[in-house]
Amino acid sequence: MSERVLVEVVDHIAHVRLNRPDKLNALDLPMFEAINAAGDRVAADPSVRAVVLSGEGRSFCSGLDFLSFVQSGQEGQDRLLGERVGPANLAQRVAWVWRELDVPVIAALHGHVYGGGLQIAMGADIRIATAEARLSVLEIKWGLIPDMGFTRTLMGTVRPDVLAEMTFTGAPMSGEAAVAAGLVTRLAEDPLAEALDLAKVIASKNPDAIRANKRMIREAPALSTAEAFELESALQIGVLGKPNQLEAVAANLQKRQPVFSKTRS
Repeated sequence: MSERVLVEVVDHIAHVRLNRPDKLNALDLPMFEAINAAGDRVAADPSVRAVVLSGEGRSFCSGLDFLSFVQSGQEGQDRLLGERVGPANLAQRVAWVWRELDVPVIAALHGHVYGGGLQIAMGADIRIATAEARLSVLEIKWGLIPDMGFTRTLMGTVRPDVLAEMTFTGAPMSGEAAVAAGLVTRLAEDPLAEALDLAKVIASKNPDAIRANKRMIREAPALSTAEAFELESALQIGVLGKPNQLEAVAANLQKRQPVFSKTRS
């Protein structure tokens, strides 16, 4: 694993840390590659039940390292925009890989959450930020459009008029305003501590049900009513009566902590 991104798994929680603090965790080609590799590593670990995304130093992520992007030339641009894994290219996947995971992802946001950094954060299921964090769809500063999963993360999360103003102007928004706009789940003085605490709560629940919940939340909005109801039933049948669900019942009745088994390969 590149030192650009650090991954540590403890007690079923994967802590993924963007680690380019001297550049406010700005995204150059090695950072794109390292984030994708981190997502793949977490996806391959059956012990992981929750993920926390954070940034080292003064900011979560200040977005694209534009100078590095220009210096990478056509070859670098082709790699970012041309190489695909599933539906996403390398640039899009740094956000989409967290949506693809079958376990919940919590982003802890502070400092700059700009451009690509915001799009990565929007790949998480839950976002906790400081009131002083600054969030921006910054791509217009460079004469660009947001293209790192924007159409499947920010769109549908934020009101179209709010999203339009942010996208057309690149103006930053405070953490407090971001909560009101729907970009951020809630505020905390220490988002990382709050995210890790929340991850512990999630990791203590039936992992089969947690994964089914994430799939339902992710897929149901695009389905018809009949299809959504069918998905609910299918997911419930996949959980009901299985060892981890029975363990959740037994632990509750016996007033003890549950001990769940690994169910992913």
